Amino acid sequence: MTEIIKGTNQKPNASSVLVELFSQADLGGVLYVGYPLISTPHGKEGIDAVWISEQKGLVIFSLLEGQNPIEQEDLEQVQDNSAILLESKLKTSDKRLSFKRKLRIPINTLTFAPAYSLHMLSNYSDSEYVIANEENLLEEISAFEEWTDKEDSIYELVLSSLQNISNVRANGNTRHITNQNSKGYKLKSLEDSIATLDVRQSKAVIETVNGVQRIRGLAGSGKTVILALKAAYIHAQHPDWKIAVTFNTRSLKGQLKKLIHNFTISAAGEEPNWENLKVINAWGGAGNADRSGLYYEFVSKKGLEYLDFGLASKMYGSDLAFSGVCQKALSDLSIEGNDESNYLYDLILVDEAQDFPPEFLKMCYLALGEEKRLVYAYDELQQLSSHSLPSPEEIFGKDANGQPIVSLEPNSNQDIILSTCYRNSRPVLATAHAIGFGIYRKPNPRIGTGIVQMFQNKQLWMDVGYEIQNGSLDMGEHVRLQRTDRSSPKFLEENIDSPTKLIEFISFPTKEEQDFWVAEEIKKNLSEEDLLPEDIIVINPHPLTAKNNLGLIRRTLFDNRITTHFAGVDTSADIFFNKGSIAFTGIYRAKGNEAGMVYIVNSDECVSPSNQATLRNRLFTAITRSKAWVRVLGVGASMDELKHEFDQVVANQFTLDFVYPTEQQIKDIAVIHREMTRVVENEVKQVNQSLDEAIEQLRKLQQGDTAVTRQDIDEKLFLLKDLFKSLDENGKS
Repeated sequence: MTEIIKGTNQKPNASSVLVELFSQADLGGVLYVGYPLISTPHGKEGIDAVWISEQKGLVIFSLLEGQNPIEQEDLEQVQDNSAILLESKLKTSDKRLSFKRKLRIPINTLTFAPAYSLHMLSNYSDSEYVIANEENLLEEISAFEEWTDKEDSIYELVLSSLQNISNVRANGNTRHITNQNSKGYKLKSLEDSIATLDVRQSKAVIETVNGVQRIRGLAGSGKTVILALKAAYIHAQHPDWKIAVTFNTRSLKGQLKKLIHNFTISAAGEEPNWENLKVINAWGGAGNADRSGLYYEFVSKKGLEYLDFGLASKMYGSDLAFSGVCQKALSDLSIEGNDESNYLYDLILVDEAQDFPPEFLKMCYLALGEEKRLVYAYDELQQLSSHSLPSPEEIFGKDANGQPIVSLEPNSNQDIILSTCYRNSRPVLATAHAIGFGIYRKPNPRIGTGIVQMFQNKQLWMDVGYEIQNGSLDMGEHVRLQRTDRSSPKFLEENIDSPTKLIEFISFPTKEEQDFWVAEEIKKNLSEEDLLPEDIIVINPHPLTAKNNLGLIRRTLFDNRITTHFAGVDTSADIFFNKGSIAFTGIYRAKGNEAGMVYIVNSDECVSPSNQATLRNRLFTAITRSKAWVRVLGVGASMDELKHEFDQVVANQFTLDFVYPTEQQIKDIAVIHREMTRVVENEVKQVNQSLDEAIEQLRKLQQGDTAVTRQDIDEKLFLLKDLFKSLDENGKS
């Protein structure tokens, strides 16, 4: 079967016929239509279509629309020019694709003129330049010589070069390898291995839809890279379009701009026009371009009231401030009326959509022109809650006739699911999910399970790359889930380290011992294991304690002349990594970023009687920042609990073995482990502490010389029974 990826070109009829023929024939390989774009001294030039095959090498198609005859000289020039362009691109993109002066993959050229008759084709029969219509295209392709001298990995290297991935991800860092068994060498090998987009990723980048497109996938499935490449590709094809790329995590801004810049330079040979292609904040305010945001631009363009964060927090609360201002803008707009001719953008791309309120996506939709080109990408499991983003029908509402304004066709280029995770290996990802959901947590006797959150939509497990090893994926039933070889490629662990070396949980008696251990390990990473400072992130999961908690490690490294920075504090809010410096961060700025070695310190702060879902989400997010190694560290009994859970993950060979909660248990879980405000959490702690003290005092009295009876205890204590009954009936905790 041939994988077909349809981009944009100016020859829609010939492209459609070519796609149809390849869809029906079993030729294998990948067919790109309207791709790649190639930089030349005269600007960018596009290849009409190219097929890469392990049997034939590369076949370039020059497409002809209509029946106007082409001059022989023009036929030859078009084919020669395309072959020269592509050969030059491949030779300059990766030196491994050439041997001396010769490209390691054959290039064939063919002009495809589906409207030509066989009689018209006969006028070119004496030429060595092939021209075909739909009747003889497959015959002409089969006549090309077989690619017999191919070498291992050349096919994948060509794919990577066609996609510009090597150039796009280049970070300018030079890695000096001293030992081929070192972590640095293994990390470089890993990065080389994942330098090619898979077919689903390529489709998400190149195939453009009019209307809404949704891209779903796990952390590490390439969503941010895809959105950046998609924005750059469409910008190169339609330089006059107004395009916005937005995000939730400020530190992603620099990463997105770099990816877009690299792709555009590689493909089009010129800097992006940043006036037409904006990487823009979601909220924003008055000031220069760096301060602007989609919400600010929307209300300004539509003549609506703007609210800043301070005022919005007073009106709606800090947690609901953004959803509040977006909802107000939508309500105000419905009163004023939306003038679609007064639109802001031709295309908006939203990364980290799971972190935005649905009202923001609806606002983006209304900020677009007639075609409503909105692409939003999100992680089904990033929040690990039972509530993912609402469906498109819920987000965008219904029209005057009661029909959904947006409805996506399943398994189409409107709704792409990226089930393969290229960042996190199977042991790392399975551990993150086990800890995040509390799969192996000690059961809570009140509800009969230790799980702290769970999907009601069980199909999500399958969508994101798990399969049933045994049992049944039904509520109340035992099930064992495992990652598949397709969703977690084996090379992510086989060529890096043993599973128990990829991820480790370590408990320390004191915080000082933990901090000095981390500092010593980082010194070793840099001096003995060929890692760069940019390969390392140190994360404190609790955002409010991060700066103080990370101080001792940073001071110890400073004393050893190792440079560090606190991301977003010592640097601009838009910058996460600093060349030659190790990034220290709280969890929120870590989101969207990745590194080869991740140290998660003070993880014991994620063990608490309350807010378990929120705290474990932080650990899940921190663990999934790693491309290779993770060290989850903490202090005392709470860390011992987490380590015990991890030991169960290892014992179960990095599978998830549990009884799926019943519907009632899922409701109870949602109540018990819901997020509390800090005020309520502290009050609940005080109540629990007082109860613990009262119970302990009663036990002491009961064991004393003087007998204590029920009549000796104030009757108010027995009101607790009625209070608990009332709380249960109201579904409150």
